[in-house]
Amino acid sequence: MNARITLLLVTAAGFASCSDGGTEQAGTRPSTPAAPADHKNIEYSISGQRIRLVDGVADAPAAPGSAARIVTRYFGNEARGDLNGDGREDLAFLLTQEPGGSGTFFYAVAALDLPSGLTGSQATLIGDRIAPQATQVRDDAIIVVTYADRAPGEPFTTPPSVGKTLWLKLDPGTMLLGEVVQNFEGEADPSSMRLDMKTWTWVRAVDGGSELVPRQADAFTITFDAGTFSATTDCNRVRGGYETQGSTLTFSAGMAATRMFCADSQENAFTGLLARTASYSFTSRGELVLELAQNAGSMTFR
Repeated sequence: MNARITLLLVTAAGFASCSDGGTEQAGTRPSTPAAPADHKNIEYSISGQRIRLVDGVADAPAAPGSAARIVTRYFGNEARGDLNGDGREDLAFLLTQEPGGSGTFFYAVAALDLPSGLTGSQATLIGDRIAPQATQVRDDAIIVVTYADRAPGEPFTTPPSVGKTLWLKLDPGTMLLGEVVQNFEGEADPSSMRLDMKTWTWVRAVDGGSELVPRQADAFTITFDAGTFSATTDCNRVRGGYETQGSTLTFSAGMAATRMFCADSQENAFTGLLARTASYSFTSRGELVLELAQNAGSMTFR
């Protein structure tokens, strides 16, 4: 009776039972399906560069052949909620990136749970060496990030003490996280915005964790045409060329400017930031954001 039962099991399962309790394969064993990727093992985008996390870490050379490393890490502060209205639970959290210097830059990202699997968003810079507090996803799909930062001009040796709140919303089509103005009536559509759609006014920049704000409101503007741009500063007019490919943006070397001298002008700081631009994006509050190379910061225009 026992032998007959054993034979039936062999026929049904395709494996021969051994007397020592082991098994031998009688046919082709089905392969074990790979575990689904989680948010610590998928790609995200930082300043136009694709970053693939492996167990929450990505480590890559700063440039081909360079000994300097860019290390991106999962930080945490996870918040779950439906970010695209499909009834599935998505995830928002923070990453850090150390580009080889003394800075530790914090970014907000989202992982969208699509039927095809988790998809990582483009990252939004929060700041350098900040003190994150909490992240939450509201019922209206707005991601709220609270953190402490330093006052403008304070050195990094000063502990962050200024409370700040950042509201973000994911565009599922572009996978961009756009900043939402608190108490802002209405939103812009980043997917329909273009560089040449208007004259943009520079309102602020973050460079190496330090904030820079124009002292003369509306003095710094930039207008894009087909391959060329023109700009105004608090002193001169500037012209030059630029190139785009996807979300990448580079300004040509040798920008031409009128030759007026102005004491205490911020013109050199403005043009220097333009020269270091690596990519661009638009936000749901109708802003143009120029991301600096090496993830050093950004310029914001309205």
